[in-house]
Amino acid sequence: MAFNKANETSQRKDDHVRISLEEDVSFDRLTTGLEHYRFTHQALPEIDLAAVDTTTIFLGHTLHFPLLIASMTGGTPETARINRVLATAAEAFGLGMGVGSVRAALEDPDVEWTFQMREHAPSIPLWVNLGAVQLNYGYGPEDCRRAVDLIEGDGLYLHLNPLQEALQPGGDTRFSGLLHKIEAVCAALEVPVIVKEVGWGLSRRAARQLIEAGVAALDVAGAGGTSWSQVEMHRSQSPIEYQVAAAFRDWGIPTALAVQRTRDVAREVAPDFPVIASGGLRTGLEIAKVLALGANVATIAGPFLEAAVASPQMLHEALEVLERQLRVTMFVVGARDIETLRNTPLANVGGPPWI
Repeated sequence: MAFNKANETSQRKDDHVRISLEEDVSFDRLTTGLEHYRFTHQALPEIDLAAVDTTTIFLGHTLHFPLLIASMTGGTPETARINRVLATAAEAFGLGMGVGSVRAALEDPDVEWTFQMREHAPSIPLWVNLGAVQLNYGYGPEDCRRAVDLIEGDGLYLHLNPLQEALQPGGDTRFSGLLHKIEAVCAALEVPVIVKEVGWGLSRRAARQLIEAGVAALDVAGAGGTSWSQVEMHRSQSPIEYQVAAAFRDWGIPTALAVQRTRDVAREVAPDFPVIASGGLRTGLEIAKVLALGANVATIAGPFLEAAVASPQMLHEALEVLERQLRVTMFVVGARDIETLRNTPLANVGGPPWI
């Protein structure tokens, strides 16, 4: 039975990759909200471009620039190839990386190797990923510890995806009492536990609950990038499932708003609390914006998946472009380092009132 479950989990991962690459899985009218913000150009930045320092410290790890390659995939030979490309690039650029949900590996040891990337990324921080809702389906702190050990990881990502589970045939939708179990995992594990959404954003309430539960960082994963309701719509097996999923194409909290709300809560509860921004980020300029809005680091998935599938060279070029865009942005706003950038004001240039 466990083997059949593992097969289903791995097949779903392959479906997600294929659909993300081949179908329109974008939001319709909802955006990240970042287009409503502008930096003030400084014609006299009083720094040299060569002096701009993009390095930052995140959960005790030095990153060459404030970026993590997001948890995406694993569980099959093709996704293992993708993970190798991602891990090799993350190592080359001195970034952090998450691997996809290791539920398949916990259910079937034969696929463990598809997540084990330490050989390709010996010096960078690696985070393992697991659906938080699995804590209501028999998983506990010991399983989380086993997941971290499986990849020789530096921490655990627990993802929250209630809407996605509700739209999946046979999805895991028992979310009641989950906060207490997340708290227990945070208390039991020796490594940091990060909690993330998967693309619909964290609210103030959720952020406060999770910070008070003892998580080490939050990834807001706002709306505006990949719409997982669209992904599940394309996986639907009946007209009813299709129509239910289609209704949620523009659901969620835009990334800009999710970052601000989470940072506001953190200032009240734990001022130095690390916030990760993700959800539709495409450029180094957008990375700079989310840092100025309150994030400590950013994370990107979709564009890196596309590049990694194309070729290792394409992924390396994509990372180089992002790093250079961030560096030039810092130069023309007069921010010598990341801390200065995070304290650089952004102007709202006509965004919606809720932004």
